[in-house]
Amino acid sequence: MRRFVRPSIGLIGQIVAILLLTMVIEFGVSTILYERASQFAVRDDEARRLAEHLVIARRLVAEQPPERRDAMAEDLTTERYALHWQRNLPPPPPIAPALDGMRHQVIEWEPSLAASDLRLKLTSPGRSSVVTGGLRLPDNSWLYFRTLEPLHNLELATERILLALIPALALMVIGGLLIRRALRPMRQLAIAADTLGDAEHDPIPEAGPGEVRRVVAAFNRMAARIQRLIVDRTQALAAVGHDLRTPLHRLKLRADAVEDETTRAAIQRDIGEMEAMVNSLLAFLGGGSDPEAPVLTDVAVLCATLIDDVEDRGLPGVYDGPSHCEVTVRPVALKRALGNLIENALHYAGNVVLRLESEPAGVTMIVEDDGAGIPEDQLRRVLEPFVRLDTSRPRDTVGFGLGLPIVGRIVEAEGGVLTLANRPEGGLHAAIFLPR
Repeated sequence: MRRFVRPSIGLIGQIVAILLLTMVIEFGVSTILYERASQFAVRDDEARRLAEHLVIARRLVAEQPPERRDAMAEDLTTERYALHWQRNLPPPPPIAPALDGMRHQVIEWEPSLAASDLRLKLTSPGRSSVVTGGLRLPDNSWLYFRTLEPLHNLELATERILLALIPALALMVIGGLLIRRALRPMRQLAIAADTLGDAEHDPIPEAGPGEVRRVVAAFNRMAARIQRLIVDRTQALAAVGHDLRTPLHRLKLRADAVEDETTRAAIQRDIGEMEAMVNSLLAFLGGGSDPEAPVLTDVAVLCATLIDDVEDRGLPGVYDGPSHCEVTVRPVALKRALGNLIENALHYAGNVVLRLESEPAGVTMIVEDDGAGIPEDQLRRVLEPFVRLDTSRPRDTVGFGLGLPIVGRIVEAEGGVLTLANRPEGGLHAAIFLPR
């Protein structure tokens, strides 16, 4: 049975639909508030005052000949009402709701105004709201009037603010929720991209608009290819490690059978260099597949143990730090990183100082020596794989130049920071900061 697939209108279609929904909301709210404006009323004394003024003005202006009516209307203008006569009623201002409630109040006070086709409109709703309108005279000309002062109880500032804010708020809330839902697969895609290669990757569900589904599907195919490459690399490294170590062990046994001591020592040095090169290469290339889990570890004891090993070899080493300091780390990987830094210090300076500093934000492990250091312009470059600074250090080292890059990878996996700097008094200062 074929599974039903819900059709998608696409990302552009969903955004257009959201905008359309916002326009509908804005139109609806505007219509509601517009209709509400017609129901506003004023105090009875203000309605009575307006009614009396209109009745008197209508009678006096109607008694005048047409050429004197405009002058009479100006004479009847007061501090509260402005009057103007003209043959036709001027068109109302745009978006001027009719004040049906106020018209009903005025006619209640002066019923004679009902036959004059009284019209009232609200102009500029807000704190500066004024009322405009007109009366029909017996000869079908019009007496136009408007209030010069805002009428009490007719201020629509709140409604005007709502008229502007409600659609905007609706757009932000509804649009934000809908767009967030439409782009949810993209957030999952970003999370998966950050963790790709660190652990087993589960395919992201293909959901959302068509464009997003195609991106997610392409990412899942890419992630599967990368995961397959990582698995193949891990298997190849395991095979290479096994196949190379076996002949190296046989060479060691055969070297022991060489009678000439000088030749035997040279062969053993070459075998040791080959082992170091193989180990460093496997550690660097196989670091991404390290299954070690973080555990609560006493890094102070770990650091002290490393320095004890240095002293057992008859080399100068100093540990400076607390007796105990527990941090959640991968202990084997961290020991390998510190061991690389210590071996570098011993090789290039002949001594090492390991300091441990504990702070609320995290712990800092500092490895220092008093050797030649690293040229300032090469401090970043030495963290790149397969880089060896032949101009500043002799080529009597083993490996591929992967010691510091391995340290950098381990520290990055721990969420920490590795910094290298030259000491003012000479030597290298290598610091590993691990957040708690």
